[in-house]
Amino acid sequence: MTTADTPHRGNVAEPLHDDEIHVWKLDYRRTEGRAPLIRVLARYLAIEPAAVELSEGVHGRPALAGAHGDALDFNWSHSGDHALIAVARGIAPGVDIERRRPRPKALEIAQRFFSSDEIAVLANAAPERRSGIFLDIWTAKEALLKAHGHGLSFGLDRLSVVGDDALIQLRRFDGEDIDGWQVQQLALGQAFAGALAWRGDARRIRLGVLASGV
Repeated sequence: MTTADTPHRGNVAEPLHDDEIHVWKLDYRRTEGRAPLIRVLARYLAIEPAAVELSEGVHGRPALAGAHGDALDFNWSHSGDHALIAVARGIAPGVDIERRRPRPKALEIAQRFFSSDEIAVLANAAPERRSGIFLDIWTAKEALLKAHGHGLSFGLDRLSVVGDDALIQLRRFDGEDIDGWQVQQLALGQAFAGALAWRGDARRIRLGVLASGV
């Protein structure tokens, strides 16, 4: 069974066990670029940030390169002034964070890009709940597609993550065995929606908050 801790003030030096995924929420400024990500990876690798080498896949997913290329895998996402970083071993995590705000065109966007059952859930939702449900669906889909490796180019309508009850659960993923996938909403407080996904067995999720400067 996958479990998720409530956010706590954490320490990047905490051991990363093979059956865990560490997820860190941190303050972020766009002008920093990848610097916060590199600092976190350096702490896990016990090396200086300048020694962290990154490569980029065909679909833009960053990965470790060089001598530490097989040490761990990671993914990250940022929205506004916050970011999420997911770190694991043996699986490729996908993570997404979005600031919660009114989305008056949520149903219109869903009708262009979402699956038919997701559109139906949004159409039947009370107007005051629609923006929240839309973001829960969006972050789950994006986390899955980032873990899949193709990102949004795969097609948002080629997977479905919600049923009639509006709860996040993977129901369809074209070309994939859905029983081999995990998707987990993250408790990020009222201001943000977030999700974590990966292909593989269930793992314990350690969710923490990092101080500025890591």
